[in-house]
Amino acid sequence: MFHRWLIAVFALLAFCLPVQAERIRDLATVQGVRPNQLIGYGLVVGLDGSGDQTTQTPFTTQSLQSMLTQLGITLPPGTSLQLRNVAAVMVTATLPPFAQPGQQVDVTVSSLGNAKSLRGGTLLMTPLKGADGQVYAVAQGNVLVGGAGAAAGGSKVQINHLSAGRIPNGATVERAVATPFLLSDRLRLELNTTDFSTAAKVAEAINRRFPGEPETAVALDGRVIEVKAPPTPNERVRFMAELENLEVPQATPPARVIINARTGSIVMNRTVTLEPAAVAHGNLQVTISSQPVISQPAPFSPGQTVVTERADIQVKQEGGALMQVKEGANLADVVRALNALGASPADLVAILQALKAAGALRAELEVI
Repeated sequence: MFHRWLIAVFALLAFCLPVQAERIRDLATVQGVRPNQLIGYGLVVGLDGSGDQTTQTPFTTQSLQSMLTQLGITLPPGTSLQLRNVAAVMVTATLPPFAQPGQQVDVTVSSLGNAKSLRGGTLLMTPLKGADGQVYAVAQGNVLVGGAGAAAGGSKVQINHLSAGRIPNGATVERAVATPFLLSDRLRLELNTTDFSTAAKVAEAINRRFPGEPETAVALDGRVIEVKAPPTPNERVRFMAELENLEVPQATPPARVIINARTGSIVMNRTVTLEPAAVAHGNLQVTISSQPVISQPAPFSPGQTVVTERADIQVKQEGGALMQVKEGANLADVVRALNALGASPADLVAILQALKAAGALRAELEVI
């Protein structure tokens, strides 16, 4: 009697457990509030003989001559520069949303030529441009390389990567990027994954917390939710701070099986199910071996030694018995049914594709 009562209590507690929920900030982003990529070309100087070989990278010499000309230094015509301490590099950075002039961001410096190492180098002033060709930041500073290496007598030892490094706070923002955050009386939330159920639940949660006539939030499609926001910047920031922390009941994800064809990895989510099916899977092995055969002529005969090859081809096929795959109503049942086949991960890829074609696998197959 006690055990029955205990089971009933556990069943009631399981039924009363709260539904899983996620915050809006984890489900969606604000349209237009995003980072921007910056790129620039520059020179790293001060290297300890590990720079570009200028005979193979003429653009390094051209860049140095152009920079010296801007500094008022004119080289005699026909001068051949043999540089060892200079390297041409590409400089990349990410401009965060709402970045303002004077703000500093990290930059990544990567070798463009054949420099052996950027360790100990200094990046000279490098303009960083956006996709529109405008300069948004300027980078300069000492390059930090998380590696080390040494070479002598044809032997070489290297730890980590030496052809790229970072400069913390190495770029200063010079221009702000316009954002639509304050340009309109409405904002648009973009879901990270297209899903009509999630879009409807997000709009419902917003309207429940911020009621109004007309509705504060309207789902435009399976990805975009339009939200009416306060007009002043201070009120809008407070509104968004409260909105992004609203919890939305988690929608059931679509059944999906992800297959990595290169490694044979298989990943399933919790909504994958199986219908009853029968599977027979056998392995086919083909082995080809070749051995040289030398044919020599008789002594004192005019014949010549001939080398031929003898090939041995063997075909081995392992028979696979027809096995029944039981119906799986949840992920645990699916895993148990597939393990009962005793197939390797590579074989399971073919089996899953065949089950999908037969209509026994209730899931989407995605190969990456």
